[in-house]
Amino acid sequence: MTIELTRSADFSGRFIEWVRGKGNILIVAHDNPDPDSLAAAMALKHLILVKTGQKATVTYGGIIGRGENKMMVQKLEIKSEPIDRIDLDRFQVVCMVDTQPGTGNNSFPADRPVHLVIDHHPAQGVCVNCQWVDIRENYGASASILFEYLLAQNVTINTKLATILFYAIKSETQDLGREWCKADREAYLHLVPLANNRILFDITHPEVPREYFASYSRAIRNARTYGDVLVFNLFAIDNPDMVAEMTDFLLRADGITAALGIGYHQGMGILSFRTLSHDLKSGDLMKMVVGDLGTAGGHGMIAGGQIRPMSADPVLQKELQNTLTLRLLELLGRKKIRGRKLV
Repeated sequence: MTIELTRSADFSGRFIEWVRGKGNILIVAHDNPDPDSLAAAMALKHLILVKTGQKATVTYGGIIGRGENKMMVQKLEIKSEPIDRIDLDRFQVVCMVDTQPGTGNNSFPADRPVHLVIDHHPAQGVCVNCQWVDIRENYGASASILFEYLLAQNVTINTKLATILFYAIKSETQDLGREWCKADREAYLHLVPLANNRILFDITHPEVPREYFASYSRAIRNARTYGDVLVFNLFAIDNPDMVAEMTDFLLRADGITAALGIGYHQGMGILSFRTLSHDLKSGDLMKMVVGDLGTAGGHGMIAGGQIRPMSADPVLQKELQNTLTLRLLELLGRKKIRGRKLV
């Protein structure tokens, strides 16, 4: 298999020489991190350790709540710390993976410098203030970028790291069925024989609490369809990941080409958007849907958003749902019709 590593070799090599001896290193994943964000963080941590001998700390905001992600952290021994337990003044170098400064989906303070950004989402303006930036919008997963760094720097990929990188690409691209490029496919195929199949099975078949099934029930009961557009509201949730998971699930309904999910978690509104259209720029769409109510972003067929603060009053949450629904329908060029129950 031939992988073009020129860009990855050049960028990673220059960054490694720059970071050498700089002191304590912090790697920031996005809030409520998914497999891609965690995999990219762990791969960068491993790369820095092997090439410079420096240890890095991985951090995130929110929680790791999805059953698959919890099992992944447990089985693959992913060590990370919540950002609210960390003294940020201890770190001389700050890296961000699968997220960017000022996007609203990470809890790193906006007034602190970020030195390195590695991401596959569209570039945000704040990144111009970062010394090292490697953003590849055509890649389906940030894990694929980090995989190339490891390969380019001749760093051995052990079984556990191979497994988390493989699972990240697998889940982010839906087994190379959604928003993938040649680099993702080559990374995926390279990692297959290195990954632990038993651990992968455990990750994809975790035990889940009964609230998980209650979320399915609530999402289905609250779902409304507007032609080929579906909108649902989970209202108060314990696990913010459920919004994205239910959005993925309900997008499978026949005749539906776009789905918007809404939830409320600890004073914040959680939004998730999915579409079957390859031509729709979901990140730009969600930014317009959210407007001045909060922040949003994404790429291609996937997007999300955050509304801070959001009222805990279900009546006000319903009003917000109506506002977001009307904006979405207008931007998609759909008629403003009365929503129909899914079931």
